[in-house]
Amino acid sequence: MQWFKTRENEGKKEVFDPVRRKYVALTPEEEVRQTTLYQLITDLEMPSGLISVEHSLRLNQLDKRCDIVVFSPEAKPLMIVECKAKHIPVTQAVLDQASRYNMALQVRYLLLTNGYVQYCIQYDYLNDKIYFLDHIPEYKSMLKLDSESKNPTL
Repeated sequence: MQWFKTRENEGKKEVFDPVRRKYVALTPEEEVRQTTLYQLITDLEMPSGLISVEHSLRLNQLDKRCDIVVFSPEAKPLMIVECKAKHIPVTQAVLDQASRYNMALQVRYLLLTNGYVQYCIQYDYLNDKIYFLDHIPEYKSMLKLDSESKNPTL
């Protein structure tokens, strides 16, 4: 899969998004989003067909959009990814934003990034805890943990 296929359109730079299958404006945030998509798909083996970019959701009567949502083969949301431009720090406000989205989606993982730093958070709903991970889990690991949480005796 070729990444960062760009073009000029009416004097503005665009990048081809292989998940959305269209050219989009190459903004600083979009550059981080495309880099993160590449990492998720190439390094962590997340199927591009199970990823939604700018995923719409409804929260408290308001329409919102998650930058990236990764789904299981059964279409269950597994991870929300919140991307910020490189010059925007990943702060508590970014975590709060992703956590609000999670009120609607109830994922097990949040990934917050500005391209320089990445924070991966795992929710343990059974014990009402969250963990800051030192890595981003591969897709197979996320599915395995999700499966085990349905059958705790395994």
